[in-house]
Amino acid sequence: MSENLLEVEAEARAELPPVTAARPEDVPEKFWDAERGALRVEALLKSYRELERKLSARFAPPGDDAPEEERLRFRRAIGVPDSAEEYCVEPRHALVGPDVEVNAAFHRAGFTPAQVQLAYDLAAERLLPIVAEAAAQFEAERQRDRLRSEFGGEERYRRTARQIAAWGRANLPEEVMGALSTTAEGVITLHRMMERGEPGLARQAEAPEAADEAALRRMMRDPRYWRSREPDFVKRVTEGFRRLTTG
Repeated sequence: MSENLLEVEAEARAELPPVTAARPEDVPEKFWDAERGALRVEALLKSYRELERKLSARFAPPGDDAPEEERLRFRRAIGVPDSAEEYCVEPRHALVGPDVEVNAAFHRAGFTPAQVQLAYDLAAERLLPIVAEAAAQFEAERQRDRLRSEFGGEERYRRTARQIAAWGRANLPEEVMGALSTTAEGVITLHRMMERGEPGLARQAEAPEAADEAALRRMMRDPRYWRSREPDFVKRVTEGFRRLTTG
């Protein structure tokens, strides 16, 4: 059978050596197979796994059995100072300021300055309201105990409280009633006024030109009265209203 003369050029092309691709400039020589003109995938993966292992070892915290120097080097690398005295805390509230023992505990735990500041900030933001509420509840219960004793027990206290509340709403300005009803001294004063049928406080409190009454109202807006409930300050307000009653 005669050969197909049209296949000559194809055969010639098949006899030519393959063209090898050039190594890209951004590919290191050790990752390039020059004969195949392709990446050395296995070498690339091996190098990547080794790099990952080294990075993990570098940033992982040292174990408990690691040398002291290694642990110290790691703490410095993440920003932990060498001593607790180096923490610079900016108090967000006067009641939540830096504490030596607390800072020492933070330092033993490996806290950075930013973490220590955050801990104090959260204490001022979240814990103080809870503590203030608990203190207010405790103080209110203490005041109720005094009233129970004053009025002869729980049942009489409840009955008398309802009577005082009804009388106060009918005879006193709302702000005065609200101020006196928050302390045992104030409630006792209201009870005595109710028993005596004294309208003097209502008339005095309604007079805007009364200097004593204006001063008492300013005192009622003072945080020492409505928030911290300082006993001496609260007593001054109560005594002031009592003087207005007999004035």
